[in-house]
Amino acid sequence: MKLIGADILVRSLQEEGVDIVFGHPGGAVLEVYDAIHRCGIRHVLVRHEQGGVHMADGYARATGRTGVAVVTSGPGVTNAITGLATAYMDSIPLVCFTGQVPTPMIGNDAFQEADNMGLTRPVTKHNYLVKDVRDLAATIKEAFHIASTGRPGPVVVDLPKDVSKAVADYHYPETVDLEHYQPRYDAHWGQVKRAMALILKAERPVVYFGGGVITSNASKELLAFCERLKVPVTYTLMGIGGIPGNHQYSLGMLGMHGTYRSNKAVDECDLLIAIGARFDDRVTGKVDDFSPRSKKIHVDIDPTSIRKSVYVDVPIVGDVKNCLEKFLELMQDEPKLKDYETRVAPWWEKINAWDREHSIGYAQKEDGPILPQYVIDKMYEMTAGRAVVSTDVGQHQMWAAQYYHAQRPNDWVTSGGLGTMGFGLPAAIGAQFGRPKDTVVLVTSEGSFSMCCQELAVAVEHDLPIKILMLRNNTLGMVRQWQQFFYDKRYSHVDMSSGPDWVKFADAFGAVGLRASHPDEVESVLEKGFATRKPVIMDFVCRTEENCFPMVPGGAASRDMLHGEPSRG
Repeated sequence: MKLIGADILVRSLQEEGVDIVFGHPGGAVLEVYDAIHRCGIRHVLVRHEQGGVHMADGYARATGRTGVAVVTSGPGVTNAITGLATAYMDSIPLVCFTGQVPTPMIGNDAFQEADNMGLTRPVTKHNYLVKDVRDLAATIKEAFHIASTGRPGPVVVDLPKDVSKAVADYHYPETVDLEHYQPRYDAHWGQVKRAMALILKAERPVVYFGGGVITSNASKELLAFCERLKVPVTYTLMGIGGIPGNHQYSLGMLGMHGTYRSNKAVDECDLLIAIGARFDDRVTGKVDDFSPRSKKIHVDIDPTSIRKSVYVDVPIVGDVKNCLEKFLELMQDEPKLKDYETRVAPWWEKINAWDREHSIGYAQKEDGPILPQYVIDKMYEMTAGRAVVSTDVGQHQMWAAQYYHAQRPNDWVTSGGLGTMGFGLPAAIGAQFGRPKDTVVLVTSEGSFSMCCQELAVAVEHDLPIKILMLRNNTLGMVRQWQQFFYDKRYSHVDMSSGPDWVKFADAFGAVGLRASHPDEVESVLEKGFATRKPVIMDFVCRTEENCFPMVPGGAASRDMLHGEPSRG
């Protein structure tokens, strides 16, 4: 069967089981959009290419499937760069098709030409320029394979306009065999046994896990591993939902805005078991002082992440799920585990004492300003931790990580590695498309929301009942907090008080706008917002100079946390 390149692309997407594409048309992809129109594949018209890639990203995080975006050449690609970099930093499976000028024009500074390969190479797992239509189907097969296997990531397929028009026989490969790309899934038994020997000797162990647990669908195995050992567990921002956030063994998140007990436990443990995490600088703080008393085990599918920043004693390269299954198998008949709970009991007593010494908390006064912690806490109660929560980036993100105890994997959608303001709304839209029956909540503030707020039109157009919690403090909160502590309160260009009336903004887009200005209005606004079957912005007028604690200053050791008194609205 002979098809033009654009039809080959669409047929290939159908072969991959793609059920939705996020994109924006332009001159270089007109053939592709004509093919989309003819085949009837579901397409969502985004209002900006950055938002489109974030939607594909949010879809992927919430469903575990590969997200797909389409952008045109030139500014379409440059607009998409931030979305690609966000997905790349967080290891999110995504395939982005970029339009390109005809192959004879490449390099001639043609209208809307850009070096798509050069631009996207640093922020993608891999990228392709398809110069021959006969290679297109096989390239797409490889792109989806690379994006979704090993350590996942975004892949770009650059499609010149003449290739999208050219004709070729259509055949979609059933399998992929790439000689130089062979991810290792099977954890080495010898290394697993070495790690198990360290675990059996430990008296102050801590499990520290990250987004690799979510990616490998290993939450069940991780929970069984931790419950078998009865060890304390902490997690990164990307690991939220890997175990229930309110589990008895959970210490909460660690790192720059992690809990006191988690950071102290990691600092004083004698064994740190790192699973699917990459020792990010927001976790380690000053690397030389990170967990200095511990032996370290590191499980990761990406060999380049091991010993990249922190020396580990037992590296295990392999899939997290596979490795945990082997640990569980070794534990079945291990006699030395019978007294393990007794051995770690004094360690738990110490951790619980740290929690009593400095636990995160707040005290919302009836006549005080609204505290953002209070809003998130009430939202958590209302959803029982079973909503899909997307966040933007800033103080609100950290408060959501602290007070929203996600119960399931794939329910937490946030920009971790790149810290992309503006990510939250389009990611929430993508998540809602992927999981239409679930409640999707966006936790944001006016600084981040302003950056991609135009995508509210997409939510309204498709009648997506996303709940937007706008924790409005009229400032760029995280920057203001750093300026308060480290720049002698020289608040340089962080004022956001001139922003729009967000209730009117919602109304102008055809959404619903609600506002709470006093603490006694919070619950009623949340109840009304969650009962509304349309996109809704709930504008909570919060205290401007509210700070997020604990806080580890940049470049400091985790033990050097700053502590504030419990917030009192």
